[in-house]
Amino acid sequence: MDETDDVWSMVSAEWAELWGDVADPVRRAILDATGIRPGSRVLDIGCGSGEFLRMLADAGVAAAGVDPAPGMIELARAAVPEGDIRPGGAESLPWPDASFGVVAAINALQFTEDPDAAVAEMVRVTQSGGFVAVANWAEGARNDIHGIEAAVARSFGEAPQPDGELRMPGGLAELLRDAGLEVVVTDIVDVVWGAENDDRLVRGVLLGEDEEGIAAGFDTVTAAARPFRTPSGGYRLVNAFRYAVGRTPTPGS
Repeated sequence: MDETDDVWSMVSAEWAELWGDVADPVRRAILDATGIRPGSRVLDIGCGSGEFLRMLADAGVAAAGVDPAPGMIELARAAVPEGDIRPGGAESLPWPDASFGVVAAINALQFTEDPDAAVAEMVRVTQSGGFVAVANWAEGARNDIHGIEAAVARSFGEAPQPDGELRMPGGLAELLRDAGLEVVVTDIVDVVWGAENDDRLVRGVLLGEDEEGIAAGFDTVTAAARPFRTPSGGYRLVNAFRYAVGRTPTPGS
């Protein structure tokens, strides 16, 4: 377990509480785009605390998941005890060739050292004619939370994180084409994140910070989030995920 995995383990419970369901709209879009149905075998790369696995299992799917963080694995196994959930990284998947009809990586590939190698592994464990689906946050301009994160970065004297290629239009589709896949769907969906009060807002934005860090960033976060405040005193931030789905080659294609 490297340092990053250890950090994700330490914040796993809070991440699940505050962020676990945020990607549900893109998860449902991938379900629809790949034709996942009862009896399908589906692998979730970077399964986190198991929200997509639970969605799959509830749909009658044989769900499998992999994540490098032990804390996330523990939560995923508790959420989906019937799932085949294993520790591991995207670049070296612990399953044999052609094990799944659909392999998905949702908000995961950007954390890998080599996204191309990760997609190659996804293709390896996907059956001929099966689907590989990838999704992640769209470019910052599409996300209300980007302005808040930028304000936090500036408050620490840092530059806001630039958009990576995978967040930009066409980035995910190019990744799949480079892996030899036929891109069948590429789209963008809104994902809404809400916080019912200042405390949950700040904890969500500053996930992983200790109490001192939370206190230091409180005013910056709440000031930057003021345009998104609701009449009830909570917050509603509209963001976006891009996704792309590719089909693996069939013999003779």
